[in-house]
Amino acid sequence: MNLSHPDLLVAHDSWSDLSMIRPMPDIDFARLHQYRMTRLKDELKKAGAAMCLLISPVSLRYAVDYRCYGLFQSHIPTSYAFVPVDGPVCLYNAYDTNSNADENRKGHALSFFDGGFHLGDSANAIADDVVNYLHEIGTDNRRVAIEYVNPSITQAMEKKGLEVIDGVRISEHAKVIKSADEVECIRWAIAVAELGISKLKQALQPGVTEVQLWGLLNYANLANDGDWHDGRMLASGSRINPWLQEASMRKIESGDLVGFDTDMIGPFGYFADISRTLHCGPGKPSSRQKEIYRIAHAEIQHNMNLIRPGLQFSEFQLQSYRTDEIYHENSYPCILHAVGMCDEYPRINPVFRGTNPYDGEFQAGMVLCIESYVGAKGERDGVKLEEQILVTETGYELLTSFPFEDNLLD
Repeated sequence: MNLSHPDLLVAHDSWSDLSMIRPMPDIDFARLHQYRMTRLKDELKKAGAAMCLLISPVSLRYAVDYRCYGLFQSHIPTSYAFVPVDGPVCLYNAYDTNSNADENRKGHALSFFDGGFHLGDSANAIADDVVNYLHEIGTDNRRVAIEYVNPSITQAMEKKGLEVIDGVRISEHAKVIKSADEVECIRWAIAVAELGISKLKQALQPGVTEVQLWGLLNYANLANDGDWHDGRMLASGSRINPWLQEASMRKIESGDLVGFDTDMIGPFGYFADISRTLHCGPGKPSSRQKEIYRIAHAEIQHNMNLIRPGLQFSEFQLQSYRTDEIYHENSYPCILHAVGMCDEYPRINPVFRGTNPYDGEFQAGMVLCIESYVGAKGERDGVKLEEQILVTETGYELLTSFPFEDNLLD
């Protein structure tokens, strides 16, 4: 059989469709949508706002399950939604009208790509639409929340007598606590990511490139109707330290450490955020490679075991694992962050970088990622590890299951 032909490569792919290997979870999507909309409206009520103007592709997915041209929307915003406390949810300038919005309407330009030097006119038109919409839904509340937008839109709204507040505070706080359906979506996304990881590990050998390995993760995600990866975080050999170098054409060599971070917006728009570091044979791991791997593993286990509902973020930071100073400069930007449809609030920095910009407490229903990167400045090797967990009423549940490397832990 000649599998070099691309049609045959796809037709004879017997591994990438996860639903052929294990059943998909039972998710009530109507209930899922209602939960997310209730969360948004509750946050609007707390803020005393009549409505929110949503623009982020992640927020549009969360609010009305709109997923069309997500990456395009992230840098050339075209579509936007009006989400009120009471009234119809309206989606503007939708390429695909198949969403959970109550109405689809024609809107105005948000980006220079669409509006050019007439963005000010578009801003005034959007502000008029907001004023008319508030009248339409029968409210005299003039406080509105808007996500990241051009300053001209804020200015135009204020000229119309509207009080503008930060919409990102509405959307971020709404997403913090996950419903049972959301957790099932996350479990499925993680299972898809771990399927890709298993193929990556199987393909790891001297001579393959970093981007070839990364392509297996991307393929597994797309083959299961996932969306994209926020980065291409895979590095090997001398490129693994410092971290945050994206996949390249470098060929893997025997003895290399190969680290990756999935950063995957997967099926149903939910995030799988898993990091592992592998060793490429046939050479054996060095004693130094094992040493830093054990440190990263110890940091993950220690910090994960601190998690419980009611624990303050500041307490977690103070009780977190302390690595030696030689690892501080190249350490990961945070030791913990939340996830849902992407990286989310809260984020907690290592204690040596100072106090967090906010405090709060862990609550049941949060989904968190515990992070570690260990690599001393000037050394060749580094280790990236990360686990994804659910905060429960009594502690936490580990959601990720891909094993750590026995040959690096012995």
